[in-house]
Amino acid sequence: MIFAPVLRLTSFHQETSSGTGVLIMISTTAEMTRARYEIRRHKHLARRHEHTDRLFRIEDGWACQYRLLPDGRRQIIALFLPGDYCEAQWVLTGQANWPIVALTDMFVTEIPFHDIRARHAAHNSQEPDGMKSLLGSIMHTLKSHEKWIVNLGRMSATERICALLHDLVERLRPSGKVVSNHCPMPLTQYDLADIVGISSVHVNRVLQMLRGEGVISLEAGRLALLNPVELRRLGGPAHV
Repeated sequence: MIFAPVLRLTSFHQETSSGTGVLIMISTTAEMTRARYEIRRHKHLARRHEHTDRLFRIEDGWACQYRLLPDGRRQIIALFLPGDYCEAQWVLTGQANWPIVALTDMFVTEIPFHDIRARHAAHNSQEPDGMKSLLGSIMHTLKSHEKWIVNLGRMSATERICALLHDLVERLRPSGKVVSNHCPMPLTQYDLADIVGISSVHVNRVLQMLRGEGVISLEAGRLALLNPVELRRLGGPAHV
């Protein structure tokens, strides 16, 4: 199982049961447009209810989608890593439901909706189910959020953090960011707390325990899985 807040369309560029479809098509369009630019850390890719006519492919860097409570508390509800798209449903709604902010300096590729639609129309006779692939990807995200609700309600703090770290490493592998189970880890303890729904103090305790037991190393923005089998076991039902 994959944590919903760290999964955002990881299968968006992959082939689905309906064939090549819109998802593969979007990847091809990104190569065609080459509208790539830099976004600095803490800058927003989208704000709540902001209208948009494009989506983004993350080429490098990390971003998150979040919600703020009236008292200022934050819940991170999605992480975007290299290779992810944000966000598929924008193609259907034309607006961002919740803000997305860069957690690091980033490079993104802009993909205008008209390119996606034009390419879909051009191939419609050969790929009539292309849009179903897009909808399927959105449904996959919704199902992941359902699982995350269960995780927040029933998993322990240690299980949540271990499953999160394991899943982050697995998500980074396709982009070549993982070497010998070592990878970048730009998330602060406050970020981790806002993902798994506990205090930063509790996050620190769990990380210290994992370090002390030789499960992970976390220094200077780099994560190393020293004992990935144990990390996966500690993740509990998240990986069932």
